[in-house]
Amino acid sequence: MLTRKQHELLTFIQTRLEDSGISPSFEEMKEALDLKSKSGVHRLISALEERGFIRRLPNRARALEVIRDSDAGGAKPASRAAASAPSALAPLRSPAPAREPANDVIEIPLHGRIAAGVPIEALEGTSTLPVPAALLGSGEHYALEVSGDSMVEAGILDGDYALVRRTDTARDGEIVVALVRGEEATLKYLRRERGMVRLDPANAAYDPQYYQPHEVQVQGKLAGLLRRYH
Repeated sequence: MLTRKQHELLTFIQTRLEDSGISPSFEEMKEALDLKSKSGVHRLISALEERGFIRRLPNRARALEVIRDSDAGGAKPASRAAASAPSALAPLRSPAPAREPANDVIEIPLHGRIAAGVPIEALEGTSTLPVPAALLGSGEHYALEVSGDSMVEAGILDGDYALVRRTDTARDGEIVVALVRGEEATLKYLRRERGMVRLDPANAAYDPQYYQPHEVQVQGKLAGLLRRYH
């Protein structure tokens, strides 16, 4: 069962695809649903994608496909050709000219610098960071400003913005935001070894850190990076 806003967005996307064959932009979706920011659109799209109603087409910042129709009991919608085919009484319509995909930008929460002694929860709601939608996949995301040089050999530099997908699970070898003993948030490689959790830096000058499993809580996985040049 979709929420009212999810249903409105799904209907708007499907109608636009049938009319023009092009997905609406994040700005158009925000205005159509009377939302305050594009981050609200991103959350709705992620929810629809996770529930199997839409999917994003790869390598394009603005390309959505409706794969389930909420008004048809979950059945797939008719193909675009069938949906747009004129009836015997309808005049023929010239197809809309193709347009280049837009580089949509959304705003995600920026929780401050990831540094010792500062849990992520303490930084909630401080500000937002505009991010190209093409850098983010499905799910909910937030950003952290990287502090220090412990991950330089992974290409993560001091002052970079880490784009993080919220999750509480991760596989060995993935770069995660880990909350240690409920106090210290750190960005490291996650590995499990002999019943312990090992947090590995990407800098030969630093040693791995070992903890009991109950001492480490995964708060997200690295999804991308933004870097500003001054």
